[in-house]
Amino acid sequence: MKNIVIFGAPGSGKGTQSEKIVEKYHFAHISTGDVLRAEIAKGSELGKTASDYIEKGQLIPDSLMTDILASVYDSLKDAPGCIFDGFPRTIPQADSLSQLLEERNEKIDAMIELDVPEEELMARLIARGKTSGRSDDNEETIKKRLEVYHNQTSPLMEWFEKAGKRHTVVGTGELDRIFADICQVIDNL
Repeated sequence: MKNIVIFGAPGSGKGTQSEKIVEKYHFAHISTGDVLRAEIAKGSELGKTASDYIEKGQLIPDSLMTDILASVYDSLKDAPGCIFDGFPRTIPQADSLSQLLEERNEKIDAMIELDVPEEELMARLIARGKTSGRSDDNEETIKKRLEVYHNQTSPLMEWFEKAGKRHTVVGTGELDRIFADICQVIDNL
């Protein structure tokens, strides 16, 4: 199975491009945001815990996210590949994901980073908030999410670079051009 981490700041287009990857390659897509929103909607204990963190613009604890991902990943045995969207976000999470995959005789094949300037991210997220109704797409929370991203998540770029897994794609411009660049990375794995 090919395991790809799609990486970028909130609003960089990870979900949009993941949908296109799923359509073309039939990969499974694990979006931690979608998984958490589903738990919140169900009103589960996990959902209640996650909601407290999300409303504050904070990350979910690593051990909780790793357990959730292990369960979801184990249900995808027939997929030709898997896209991890929204995880890992920190170096400890990357280590946990690597260990989780190693235990299953798998590995992270690539990290595809969608590089988008911060002004564009803000504009995209504010626009998405107006149409999606997502409570976390408001200016104050967006600023917190971007700050968390820069402080905690950005160091992962170096981690993936050292591992020889980092592939940067310009995340602005035409969707089809962005997707073609992503396909080039996947096809060369």
